[in-house]
Amino acid sequence: MASDKAWSLKTYRAATRLLRPVADYALARRLKAGKEDADRLDERRGKPSQPRPEGKLLWLHGASVGESLSVLPLVDALAEHYADLSFLVTTGTVTSADLMMRRLPDRAIHQYIPIDQPHFVNSFLDHWKPDAAFFVESELWPVILNSCASRDIPMALINGRMSPKSFDSWQSRRTAAQELLGVFDVIIAQNQENAERFELLSGRKVGSLGNLKLAAAPLPAPPEVVAEVEDNFQGRARWLAASTHDTEEIQLLSSHRQILAERPDALLVLIPRHPARGADVENICRDHGFSVARRSQKDKVTAKTQVYVADTLGELGVFYSLSDIAFVGGSFPAIGGHNPLEPARLGCAILHGPEVFNFADTYAEMRSNGSAALVRNERDLAAALTRLLSDEKTRSSMSGQAKQWADESAKTVLEALVEALEAILVKGGIAS
Repeated sequence: MASDKAWSLKTYRAATRLLRPVADYALARRLKAGKEDADRLDERRGKPSQPRPEGKLLWLHGASVGESLSVLPLVDALAEHYADLSFLVTTGTVTSADLMMRRLPDRAIHQYIPIDQPHFVNSFLDHWKPDAAFFVESELWPVILNSCASRDIPMALINGRMSPKSFDSWQSRRTAAQELLGVFDVIIAQNQENAERFELLSGRKVGSLGNLKLAAAPLPAPPEVVAEVEDNFQGRARWLAASTHDTEEIQLLSSHRQILAERPDALLVLIPRHPARGADVENICRDHGFSVARRSQKDKVTAKTQVYVADTLGELGVFYSLSDIAFVGGSFPAIGGHNPLEPARLGCAILHGPEVFNFADTYAEMRSNGSAALVRNERDLAAALTRLLSDEKTRSSMSGQAKQWADESAKTVLEALVEALEAILVKGGIAS
């Protein structure tokens, strides 16, 4: 059981006990802002919406879309190894909940993670009684972790990630960090750089087996939807910019303007990180003089369309399937980049900006094997795209190498992780 040595954690836990009305108020505010599911709001208060399955139950938590998607192949692999094991998968966002409800296997239940408040957390744990718990990446809630430790639930932090900013913040609170991380039986980081950060903060050995996101299945791309969108594109030459952010779109439009000077038929498929920004992105494009069509509005692509804004949820795989060139966003601004493995699995040649610290090792490996290329600014991006659009041999080589590397890496990481987690499953009585 974790001790209360760190005053900051002790104060936090005391405050959460006293501020239950504030938690309810915060939930109401989030609901009004569209960030909570009205039909399932009680789950955030630790009140279950489904019965606990009989037998052993493994709890896996991934905060949002990326983390929860990386959990799916692990659930599938563990289900093959342990025929009687059931799974509880929790997430914290409406988008991730929607994806999990559609993609989890039959033996898995999705619930929202409870607010980190003792009454809510205890209600959650009293009902679900998990035999072991895996937390993915970086979301570490002090009340939840302490409550699990007090119940002797074996825990692992898997695919652990700590950004440089978070690490610097924890450096001044080493005692709190060591206490918080001390509840885990095993910590496995997603790369060596993150392993070193966790080691410095926890004062213990931390291993790295590779990024769990390497093992995720390809994003869904239903053939009938792919065919429908392809028909709408009318055979246009195209490039895709995925998971883009505010300000980044302006840079991408600058590159596209340069490309259009060479290739007037080129179509930019622009996919904002948050689909709800679709109207804003359309306005940005129009303000910069581009002719635009939007997926959510069922707009048709015409000979005059220069940008297609794909602002629908759950269709990223469709658009990756329709373009063999993809710029992965969040990499021009200092956001850290998004997952390059999603386009790689669907055979895209990958371009990215310089700010990719969230996936630094992955991008480095992909650049070294020729499946990705760094572009430092709009001019570099335009030059790379102009070449790839006109050079089918290079484009095909990059896209083929990306898919091969992603497929091979997935198997290696998943097998190693299942083996490394066996000790936790034994401690929880799941494995013998």
